[in-house]
Amino acid sequence: MTGYGRGELVHEGSRVVAELRAVNRRQAEVSVRLPPEMEALEARVRDEVLKAVSRGRVDVRISAELPAGATGSRLNAPLAEAYVRELRALAARLGIDGDLTLDAVLRCPGLFQTAAGGEEPDALWACVAPALRQALDALNGMRTDEGEALAADLGSRIEAMRTAVARIQAQAPGVLLRYREQMLQRIRAAGLESIGADDERVLKEVVLFADRSDINEELTRLQSHFTQFEAARNAREPVGRKLDFLAQEMNREVNTIGSKANDAAIAADVVLLKTELERFREQAQNIE
Repeated sequence: MTGYGRGELVHEGSRVVAELRAVNRRQAEVSVRLPPEMEALEARVRDEVLKAVSRGRVDVRISAELPAGATGSRLNAPLAEAYVRELRALAARLGIDGDLTLDAVLRCPGLFQTAAGGEEPDALWACVAPALRQALDALNGMRTDEGEALAADLGSRIEAMRTAVARIQAQAPGVLLRYREQMLQRIRAAGLESIGADDERVLKEVVLFADRSDINEELTRLQSHFTQFEAARNAREPVGRKLDFLAQEMNREVNTIGSKANDAAIAADVVLLKTELERFREQAQNIE
């Protein structure tokens, strides 16, 4: 599911901004970008996002303006100088023109070292957490609105499938009767007038056809899956993976009905079921 959220904290000279962008993804994936002095918080930020998001890719970007000395971190100048030397040497070997910028150097990992002391990450987290939670609330607000629209669309797909299944149920009893009549017509056309409808061979063939073409179990299971969708629709927890499973099981039943039912009208409804089910499956992949 997609969405955007932004949160900001301004307190005692500090300003922290958290921005979240979410796009559809079948699994949960979190990408975090932090200022160098806050790199120690990456795991906490990721865990906090995963508490609120169970599916999709979320890009997290946190920027901060903190008072001088607020983080207790210092620049590792020797390491910065080493980066500059190595990068310039690499540029010369590769024949790349241009010089390094301060911004490029500051992006190198490990340049900022946090002063010793166990309370430092907690102090930073106290600035980041409120902004992050505010951004998560905004993100999930957008995702909730999208989810309601998707639920309505999935509901319309289910209703279309319910209607098709009802028609199939109404048509199914006539399939056996039509098969019996067609078989008798073929027998009469072949000049076998002595073979009647009560002939043992005819009755045996009709019974075998009835067993092969019986779709009552598949129709019953489809109705059960429709009911399970309604329960998932009203649930408060993430149901995306459950809907994936239901789509897979409904597809199995529809394929079986198509292979069993020897009837043109039922075949037309099977095509409709497959069309609606494919649309259902594609939308369900966007549901958390």
